[in-house]
Amino acid sequence: MNVAVVGTGYVGLVTGTCFAEMGNNVICVDIDEVKVETLSGGEVTIFEPGLEVFFERGRRENRLRFTTDLAEAVEAAEVIFLALPTPPGENGSADLSYVLDVAEQIGDLLAGHPDWGYRVIVDKSTVPVGTAKRVTAVMEASGIEEGVHFDVVSNPEFLREGVAVDDFMKPERVVIGTSSSRAGEVMTRLYEPFVRSGNPIIVMDEESAEMTKYAANALLATKITFMNEIANLCERVGADVDKVRRGIGTDSRIGSRFLYAGIGFGGSCFPKDVRALHRTAHEHTYEFQILDAVLRVNKIQRRVLVPRIVEALGDEHGRLDGRRIAMWGLAFKPNTDDVREAPSHYMIKDLTALGAEVVAFDPEAMDTTRAELGEGPIGEGSLAYATSVYDAVENADALVVATEWPEFRRPDLVRVRRALKQPLVFDGRNVFDPDRMAEAGFEYHCIGRPFVAPAIVLDEVDDVAEA
Repeated sequence: MNVAVVGTGYVGLVTGTCFAEMGNNVICVDIDEVKVETLSGGEVTIFEPGLEVFFERGRRENRLRFTTDLAEAVEAAEVIFLALPTPPGENGSADLSYVLDVAEQIGDLLAGHPDWGYRVIVDKSTVPVGTAKRVTAVMEASGIEEGVHFDVVSNPEFLREGVAVDDFMKPERVVIGTSSSRAGEVMTRLYEPFVRSGNPIIVMDEESAEMTKYAANALLATKITFMNEIANLCERVGADVDKVRRGIGTDSRIGSRFLYAGIGFGGSCFPKDVRALHRTAHEHTYEFQILDAVLRVNKIQRRVLVPRIVEALGDEHGRLDGRRIAMWGLAFKPNTDDVREAPSHYMIKDLTALGAEVVAFDPEAMDTTRAELGEGPIGEGSLAYATSVYDAVENADALVVATEWPEFRRPDLVRVRRALKQPLVFDGRNVFDPDRMAEAGFEYHCIGRPFVAPAIVLDEVDDVAEA
């Protein structure tokens, strides 16, 4: 089939590339001339494992093209996906200006070229309930008729950053929101090759499809937040949240996923979508009390380690002047360079505001962090970037683990201990085994597990290693 994708951000680029991999002819559109030139030149503009292979193959076989010309894409495509930004406004509601502006342009194009025929317009962006109707109204204002010249479909994405290619190519389910049997048939034909193993294509009304996306992300965010609350209580009563997680995760009614305690959720989806759903409830005079708690707890959780760091390293005024703190991890999760709403960034701002020098390392997210936070003086402290995990800890007063990258799980602990001024570790993702950290001579602070003091005299660590 002939497909157009408007927007080449994270969702748009993955969507276009994966549709091309399945044999469709795809044109991706973006107003950013530099980005289009970069993509046309063969360079992927986001980090996502597995994407580059499909991207290169699609370009090589001329199934994946990029342009700034919306008319070119609309003329060629049977199905047009809108994968545009919907950033949160000050009140938490999603900004639909990009979506509605492009919908208006497409409506004008179809009205001016009646010979182009019928098109399916797909809301791929995460959008509030009622957006499909708003897009339809905007397009009908151009003088074209729903059901004759076009239909609008809601097709929410359920992509997890870091495994988005697998999620797209082998979806657990495909949700299609449409009241048009014609549009439903087109969308089903497009997605059938992706669900040959029997996973469902679920066709429902537009409003239910729009709500499904928000409900899914809000529920997952709630599971994370609940476990963070359990972890905080575990610390007070002497329980171990990892053991609790295993104990409840084997219950089929609960499941084992999204039960890991840590320093809160971030990224482009969960924070924005929870706030947007909360705003939708407010607009319909419904008090969504669970989401109130989720937002409040996560705001606190992403900074939960800062008071502990200040208690361990601060002066009598609660300042960290002259303290050097190593931070492993900047991305909001592993296998991505996305730092939107990353807990690491909130901690960096807090620590530097107290005068600390933060030296950070991340396998992929240092450039995106530089673009957002800069480098050098920040607040009353500073931010620098290391070349490796061991470079980061050299002469640092403490190590903070903010992202659970696989390469952080089995470091040379003797080397880390020697590099640190003192054996102090704050593990925001429970990456390390507490007993192993104690044996290696570290004072180890984590989330929801009992505090671990060194099992051996710290001065003996180097002697043990040399022996």
